[in-house]
Amino acid sequence: MDLRYPVGKFQFDGEITSGVAEGWLNEIEALPQILREAVGNMDDEQLDTAYRPGGWTVRQVVHHVADSHMNAYIRFKLALTEENPVIKPYEEGKWAELPDSDLPVEVSLSLIEAVHIRMGKLLSGLHADDLSRTFIHPDSGEVTVGENIGIYAWHGRHHLAHITTLSKRQGW
Repeated sequence: MDLRYPVGKFQFDGEITSGVAEGWLNEIEALPQILREAVGNMDDEQLDTAYRPGGWTVRQVVHHVADSHMNAYIRFKLALTEENPVIKPYEEGKWAELPDSDLPVEVSLSLIEAVHIRMGKLLSGLHADDLSRTFIHPDSGEVTVGENIGIYAWHGRHHLAHITTLSKRQGW
């Protein structure tokens, strides 16, 4: 197994229909509780264990999910209210090293729950034509709202698997 991509990289070659987006949205809405359960019984030593050599700690992964999904929420809102806006990327590796990355994971778990409530409400109210609205990512190019829903469903699974595969390997 590739410890960096335990669920593989995001891929979707089909048509992003309302039904496909709804399935992804269900994953997004379920993530906060599943993530909470994955780290709920971990002590500080476990939370400060890297999921792979040279990788982030479990604590950093949880804080990263909060950072990333806050950015995603804003990107969705920009794409839905502006014509093809250019979004600002961020240095996620550097963000993971900032002083707030050593906060208790509960801070980010609560933030993820709140952002996912807002994101779920926003995305569940979309019309089919909203899925084709776009934004421009300076590194990735044009991204549709529908594709971004899939990317963030995958992103949650991806980082959750970092935590759960580490737990399984360590026998936690």
